[in-house]
Amino acid sequence: MQHLLKISEAASLALHTMGLLASRPGEQVSTRELAGRLKVSEAHLAKVMQRLGRAGLVRSQRGPKGGFALQRNPEDITLLEVYEATEGPLQERRCLLGNPMCNGNCILGGLLERVGDEVRDYFSQTRLSDLKDTFRQEAVNA
Repeated sequence: MQHLLKISEAASLALHTMGLLASRPGEQVSTRELAGRLKVSEAHLAKVMQRLGRAGLVRSQRGPKGGFALQRNPEDITLLEVYEATEGPLQERRCLLGNPMCNGNCILGGLLERVGDEVRDYFSQTRLSDLKDTFRQEAVNA
């Protein structure tokens, strides 16, 4: 089932990083530490962090004690905002081929529409504050 819903690596990094930052409110966390926790390329993560910064979701501080922190309260940031900061607007797909070749009679019925609606609803209703305990528990187990 994990292959049914594809989320880009950049969006996945953004979602996980924002969850980690939400679990450490007010702290500056370095790109190196974040990349180490997520076991990803520091250079790729830095690019994702730039996008999050441009979207007003994180702020950065340079220097030895620098790093990234949330720009807003975790209660005020939805997963949809994080996703769209890296990928642009979440598009509705009503056809696997990207065109209405089935003339409204999709081979999958309304499955694509239902799954798309469910993903959009989850992303728009889930706030970082809803997930911060997941990442706090992960830190304890690390």
